[in-house]
Amino acid sequence: MPRRSSLRRVALHLLMLASLSSVLLVSLSSVPSVAWANVTVLKQVLPDATVIGSGSFRWLGLKLYDASLWAARSNFNPDQWQNAPLALELNYARSLEGKRIADASIDEMKKLGIGNPTQHKAWGDVMKQVFPDVDKTTQLTGVYLPGQATRFFRNGTPIGEVADPAFGPAFFAIWLHPKTTAPKLRTALLGQ
Repeated sequence: MPRRSSLRRVALHLLMLASLSSVLLVSLSSVPSVAWANVTVLKQVLPDATVIGSGSFRWLGLKLYDASLWAARSNFNPDQWQNAPLALELNYARSLEGKRIADASIDEMKKLGIGNPTQHKAWGDVMKQVFPDVDKTTQLTGVYLPGQATRFFRNGTPIGEVADPAFGPAFFAIWLHPKTTAPKLRTALLGQ
């Protein structure tokens, strides 16, 4: 008799474990593979990075993307973000042409008074080569390491870089400069 009772308990535990593992499998499968791929890339490039803040960018009421800023909290100062390695992750909510993203980036740099016409032309040309057309399945990530090239990834896969070290601070200023055209998003990204 005691043996049968032990077998029932083992069977019950196995049944509970099986149902728990199927719940875990369903919850993990609901996380987009793009997110997993990008976290892996970010941990390779910025091993101590965590999400500093996140928010959404809307234009005329339409959501264009969700953004997250990654950096190592131990050496990240929102007032001196240019001095820290960081990454900006954009998860697009609609389709946009890569060329338009590059043009809009240059327009924002000009509004901030960053760079000169020669730099704008060179940076715009490289961005037009690097930035792909995007849709709801696209995640673009820019990685900034002070004094180095700025690297870009699409859904966790490298797509190119801008070699000019002056480009990184200019590009990330679009979101992080105090005079950005998206101050609410800046506040959210900086975790303030």
